Order: sequence, then C-alpha cells, then structure tokens
Amino acid sequence: MQMRKMVRNLRRTDAVLERLTALHPKLIDLGLDRTERLLGALGNPERRLPPVIHVAGTNGKGSTIAFMRAIAEAAGLSVHTYTSPHLVRFHERIVLNGTPIGEEALLAILEECETANNGQPITFFEITTAAAFVAYARHPADLLLLETGLGGRFDSTNVLSAPGATVITPVSLDHMQFLGDTVEKIAFEKAGILKPGVPGIVGPQQASALAVIERRAAEIDVPLSIAGIDWSVTADPGDVFVYRDDEGEVVLPAPALPGAHQIANAGAAISALRNWNALHFGFEDFAAGMSDVRWPGRLQRLDPGPLTRLAPTGWDVWLDGGHNPAAGAALAETLAGWDETPTVLICAMQENKDAAGFIAPLAGVADRLVAIGLPGTTPGHPPADFAATARSAGIDAGVADTLDDALKGLSGTPGRVLVCGSLYLAGDVLDRNAA
Repeated sequence: MQMRKMVRNLRRTDAVLERLTALHPKLIDLGLDRTERLLGALGNPERRLPPVIHVAGTNGKGSTIAFMRAIAEAAGLSVHTYTSPHLVRFHERIVLNGTPIGEEALLAILEECETANNGQPITFFEITTAAAFVAYARHPADLLLLETGLGGRFDSTNVLSAPGATVITPVSLDHMQFLGDTVEKIAFEKAGILKPGVPGIVGPQQASALAVIERRAAEIDVPLSIAGIDWSVTADPGDVFVYRDDEGEVVLPAPALPGAHQIANAGAAISALRNWNALHFGFEDFAAGMSDVRWPGRLQRLDPGPLTRLAPTGWDVWLDGGHNPAAGAALAETLAGWDETPTVLICAMQENKDAAGFIAPLAGVADRLVAIGLPGTTPGHPPADFAATARSAGIDAGVADTLDDALKGLSGTPGRVLVCGSLYLAGDVLDRNAA
C-alpha cells in the first residue's frame, strides 16, 4: 500500500513539474519581478530562511557547496542545500538537513506554489526556487548553501538582502547568450550577488574578471577575501594541501574529489566558512570535510553496474559533467597527471555549448574520442560534427550510435574511459548504472 502511494505521488509530482514548464514561453528569462511577486503571495518565505551562503560562478559552484556542506556537517551543523540542475531526480535540488526532499513534501509545496502563482507567467526555475524557499523556511537548520542557477544579478535566488556570506567561483565563458560575450560582462552578472557589508569570497579569477568584481565590491562596500591575496592553497607532496589566510595555515588531507581544481574549490569553501563564522570550525572539521565530501558526476569513478559492465574487462569507467572550455581545461590538467594508461573520451554535448573550446585542451592527453548523441530531448551536437571538431583539434575520433555501443566497442590495451561533456549525459549514466 505504501509503495503504491509513493508511486502515485511520484507521478503527480512529475505532472506538476511538467505543468510548471509551460507557465512561461521561455525556459530562461532573467529577472526578479516574477519571483518577488510569487514570494509575496506565499508570505515571503525568503525572509525566514536559515543563515545563507550564496554561491555564483561559472565553474566549481556545486563542488564548493559540497565542500562547505561536508565541513559544516562535520562540525555538527544542520545544513540545507539548493543546487541545480539535478542529475537523476528533481528532489536532488532541494536537500533538507542532508536528505533530498521527500515525495509528499515536494508535491504539497509545488501544488501550493502553483496555486499561489495562479497561472501567471513565471519560468520553471523561478517557481521551483520559490518552492525551495518555502521548504527551507519551514525546516530549521544552521546553514543554507544556496547556488545560483544562471548568472547572479537577475537570478531568482538573488532576492536575499543580507546573506551571511557570498562566494564567486572562477568565472569563464558560458551561457553567453544570456550573460554577455566577454568574461568581463559575465563577471559583472556574477558580482550581482555581492551585498553591502557582507563578506565576499572570490575564487581564482582571470585578471579582467577580478577587476570587475573588485570594482563592484568597492562601489557597495563589500569586504572581499580573494584567492591568491587574502587566502591561498598549495598542494604539497604526500597527499596533503596547505590552506593559508590571515589567521594562519592549516595542513589538510587531499580532497576526496579528484582534480587539481578541487583544491581551489576546497580553499574557497574554507574561506567562506571562516568568514561566515570562524568560531564554528576547527582543524578536525576541515580535515573531515576533505575526506567526506561527495559530489556525483564530477570526475567520478563509477562503481560496477549495468553500464560499466558493458566495457571490456580491465577498463575503468569515469564520469564528468563539465561542459565548457574551463571545464575542459580542468579535465585536461587532471588527465595529464594520470599515468600513461590509455584514456578514451566518450562525449556528448548540448548544441549551444562550445564544443571546440571544450575539446581543445584535451588534445595531447586523450588517446581517442568517441562522439555520441545526447540522451533525451535536449538538442545536442550531431556526433559526426563533434567527432570532426575533435579531429581538427588533433584527437583521433569516431562515432558510436549509443553510449552502450561506445563502451562495448572499446578495444586495445585496457585503460580508462571518461564519459563527459554534459550534465544531462552524466545524469543518464548515473541513473542507468544504478538500475
């Protein structure tokens, strides 16, 4: 009986989410007016949230939140998180005290928001962000880690007047049709989450992006803590890294999330928590956070499952959802540090993403690339075009009809295969490999 009820609620939730996608003719329409209107109709839950650390940036937002969550939970704090997009189920976006929101609670809140909206135009992200705020306002916690969806200045999460701290992770080119065609324009949008008098933590940035962020901070009196100036991280031999700021240095175990870029994300997380409330956290909490952190779909070695077993014996299957040039560069840096075992990329990517920019850094560190179609209904780069782009960059490349075919077709000396290029693809992989 309980299982049948859960299945019915799941179907009802899916139906509500589908209806919400039809409330606005555009998937993305940046602005705060619609969100503020709906939040007002709901009694302004955004004014009753736990203390918030608000995170914007192009790359590393989710990983930085994952580090903060792991550290804060190690310190005994109860933590809510809001991240997007989800990989397998929508519920992943709204996490209450470490657990994705339950089916009945999500259904009730979505229907409440749908009723309050009364059929007025609003985007899917806006109304579901309002739903998340309702959930967080009704469930006490010590901390809410809040990720922007797109940009910052006009992102629907940016209705908070006084978060406890803000974080801007590395800014690079992505979503240019919405945020601008230069790093400087995009940095201006990300800097929109800075608030007067609220500590702003800044991850590693290109000089032009940092100049924009510093200028905005000076205009509204934001105390900044900047990577390489106010705090730093250094990888040391022996699987440790050193975090330094004005309070001193902390020697910590290497993060459980692989990749050199994750050390910078860990540093931003530590700086944010120390600036928010340094009294909460000690060495043991930071060390436990490095060991306990989890963030699926980001340079993740997959466990044995229905998909990984399609690969020939001896092949390790990895997964990464990165999908822009900066993500390609981060992957390339990690792959360059791996041993000389052959590395094959299986790639798919949304058609509005910069395939050439993503692939270019991977030339020389990948032995082969196999292009496949993007699963689902989201338009993707045609595999033949993607493979041609890879060959132009100097990577031996071919095409497979499906991910299954690409895995089965691996040959030669066993090595590593990295499925990459899209969070949509990453979600499909995780879902199918867990079946």
